Amino acid sequence: MRFYSGFGFRNDKLLFLEYLDRGKFCIAGFSFGTQKALLDALQTITEGGRVEKLQLFSPAFFNYLPKELKNKEIIAYAKNQELYMRFFYKKASYPAMMDLEKFQSKPTLGELKELLFFEWKCEDLESLKRSGVEIEVYLGEQDKIIDSKKAKEFFIQYATVYMIKDVGHLLKGRDE
Repeated sequence: MRFYSGFGFRNDKLLFLEYLDRGKFCIAGFSFGTQKALLDALQTITEGGRVEKLQLFSPAFFNYLPKELKNKEIIAYAKNQELYMRFFYKKASYPAMMDLEKFQSKPTLGELKELLFFEWKCEDLESLKRSGVEIEVYLGEQDKIIDSKKAKEFFIQYATVYMIKDVGHLLKGRDE
């Protein structure tokens, strides 16, 4: 099993152990890491490798955001990275309000641009599905990072989508 971490995260695989399929032919990712997981799965299949399952935890889905809003995020990050990330972690942990210090990393401006401007393509997901890859998407109903309803609308035609009540981006609730 290969796991790709979210933007500004490291060792975040530990946050998703209850959902993770630890099978040899599973590729998984969280948030920004879902984009990497998708690309890995596509490349593996293209090269004749085997992928049985692709697990996407709170996929960083921003296809619906206008370019202007994405550029505002980039400007805010460039202006004050520390403040931006503090606010980001607060939104990511909601409603759990977890202490994420041990999971934090220092992302780059390039990674933020890559995250925001990644385009999820129907043909990529359809290709994986045709190749027999089981796709699972886990979304938090109270996510403050992505619009989980729009993500659900997009992914539902290609994946088994789990919309989890009372949890946010980290798929954790208030009491966790």
